[in-house]
Amino acid sequence: MRILIADDHAVVRQGIKQILADEFKKAVFGEARTAQEALTKIWKEKWDVVILDITMPGRSGLEVLKELKKVRPKMPVLVLSMHPEDQFAVRVLKAGASGYMTKESAPEELVGAIKKVLVGGKHISAALAEIMATYLTVDDRKPAHEQLSNREFQVLRLIASGKTVSQIAKEISLSVRTVSTYRTRILEKMALKSNAELTHYAFQNQLV
Repeated sequence: MRILIADDHAVVRQGIKQILADEFKKAVFGEARTAQEALTKIWKEKWDVVILDITMPGRSGLEVLKELKKVRPKMPVLVLSMHPEDQFAVRVLKAGASGYMTKESAPEELVGAIKKVLVGGKHISAALAEIMATYLTVDDRKPAHEQLSNREFQVLRLIASGKTVSQIAKEISLSVRTVSTYRTRILEKMALKSNAELTHYAFQNQLV
């Protein structure tokens, strides 16, 4: 079995390998530190499962997931992130992930999730199932940021973290003009007037 671990922290990659190596004795592991490195390995080699972080240098994990599903639509992807389930889980599952876990999960849950997605199943925690049930219900009180596209959501979080339009453009490889357009769309969709209001909203909703 071949497992690719895409995470920008060496300690995390090593920890995941140790947990899984104890259970999957003959597993071969690959590692990727950036989004581009992950995509390159996926294009060039075959993997039975990919463990993917959402926040990595360069392109986001959501973008990696989208590209990966174009090239390897049947490949199971388990997203393992530091972000709470209510921030990203629904987005990644809609994008084709086989499951979503936080890095606070117990080692045995990770092993169980890998076993489940390898046979075509979905790993969804009880808490996540509850969140998804809420999203399936028509609810006018749904948070404003849920209207945003994945790219707009990414830009929102970067603005709220204090980065300038120029810094964001460089980080996600877009022009300053394009990032400014995304910012304008975000403010319009969320009925906000400034970066200060956007940042306040992001902190209030624990998006950063």
